[in-house]
Amino acid sequence: MEAWHVTTLALVQGLTEFLPVSSSAHLILLPYFARWPDQGLTFDVAVHVGTLIAVVWYFRHDLKCMISDWSASLRQRRPVGDSKMIWFVLAGTIPVAMAGAVFELLAPGGLRSPLVIAMATIGFGLLLWWADTAGKQGRDDCAIGWRDALIIGGIQVLALIPGASRSGVTIMAGRALGLNRTAAARFSFLLSIPVIFLAGCLKLTQAIVAGAQTEWSAIALGALVAFISAYACIHFFLRLIVRVSLLPFVIYRLMLGTVLLAMVL
Repeated sequence: MEAWHVTTLALVQGLTEFLPVSSSAHLILLPYFARWPDQGLTFDVAVHVGTLIAVVWYFRHDLKCMISDWSASLRQRRPVGDSKMIWFVLAGTIPVAMAGAVFELLAPGGLRSPLVIAMATIGFGLLLWWADTAGKQGRDDCAIGWRDALIIGGIQVLALIPGASRSGVTIMAGRALGLNRTAAARFSFLLSIPVIFLAGCLKLTQAIVAGAQTEWSAIALGALVAFISAYACIHFFLRLIVRVSLLPFVIYRLMLGTVLLAMVL
């Protein structure tokens, strides 16, 4: 892969992984319409590693406290500080991990049709707008409970549909449950850590089984660009949604979905 090709795809992955616009849809559509060759499984692993490191590094202080409290709670057999958040993230990951395994077994190719992506982009964009408009602003991430974690985790299964967006459906669910935008986004990003890790492990296993060729320069560049762009995306997105609604992302989804429908119908 040429450097500009790697940089473009990694940049798209990093910028869209945590925005409510679907990274999988963009990574399917960009090569499809640009007529680029498939980027390969090893490249997919590289950009997953880059985005995973970005979210872990961004929330490193929160994660350190959460893990410390969780360890203390296991020793003391009672909740300690932020220990519950670890359990909430793990509980919210189980549905998508199970559904993803079944989906990969029954439909290994996935729903990669541009028509499916277009419909999901528009449909879930409208649901995001509804949830953000109807949702109350009163609850922060300290108010998240088991009910929230299980519902948001269950909704996360819909992200297996390209165009739905994992961050989009989880933020949508959080807003519908009354979380403010920052709390919904932060919990969505924390949920992404085990999901991205599992997705990367799956891609790595597939690459090993397929005997995929390793282009170390492309892997290093892809991971670096994905890390930088994903970190910047998280930083600015969390600050943006404090001042504005999610409407700009809804409008983008509607425009993208409409253009795709016009191209495929």
